Amino acid sequence: MDGSTFAIARLTLPEAAAERLRTLIIEGELAPGARLNERELSERLGVSRTPLREAFRMLAADGLLVQLPNRGAQVVALSRDDVRHAFEVMAALEGLSGELAAARVTGQDVEELQTLQAEMEQAHERHDLPTYYRVNRAIHERINGIAGNPILTQTFKTLNTRLHALRFRSNLVRAKWDQAVAEHRQMIEALAVRDGAGLRDILIRHLKAKRQAVLESMIAGSGDAAVPNA
Repeated sequence: MDGSTFAIARLTLPEAAAERLRTLIIEGELAPGARLNERELSERLGVSRTPLREAFRMLAADGLLVQLPNRGAQVVALSRDDVRHAFEVMAALEGLSGELAAARVTGQDVEELQTLQAEMEQAHERHDLPTYYRVNRAIHERINGIAGNPILTQTFKTLNTRLHALRFRSNLVRAKWDQAVAEHRQMIEALAVRDGAGLRDILIRHLKAKRQAVLESMIAGSGDAAVPNA
């Protein structure tokens, strides 16, 4: 499957279109501040404008798009202050997730995470950032799920949805990507020995590094609206 097609399975047309658009935003093909051309996207995704507009509404509800009266939809562009504030909260949420997960993790959970970690490292070795990011995302969501707190999970998902694109792009510099891989190894090791305080600290440090990478990218792009999707 290439970037211009999207297999629709077990999803409604609007849901399928929304998932494909989400990927295009996360991977930077639809950049922050970009206006969405309904005709082009309708042809690219193979759907009519009615389900496409519903997909726009779904992504606007997730905070990824803004719908402009009589002007269509536009990809949200976060300011530097938005990034600082969002990552501060996400670091706290991830740290709490890690602390709770360490107290509730099972041996099977650890094995599943180790499998994901191995898959993620293989993607890193072959420089496959899209696959790496999908597995990376699954690891963070799995740790959050193990924490077993539905309110925490909902808050985590709501905020993380807005940060997916920024987190993806934070690995574009190879040294920072290598650092992230090493930090993930430390996460799984801490979880395996149920070191809640250690896992919390690693996750907070990991998110602070992501925030710094994103801010450096924004500064290099000279301006808030020039944020590349990470």
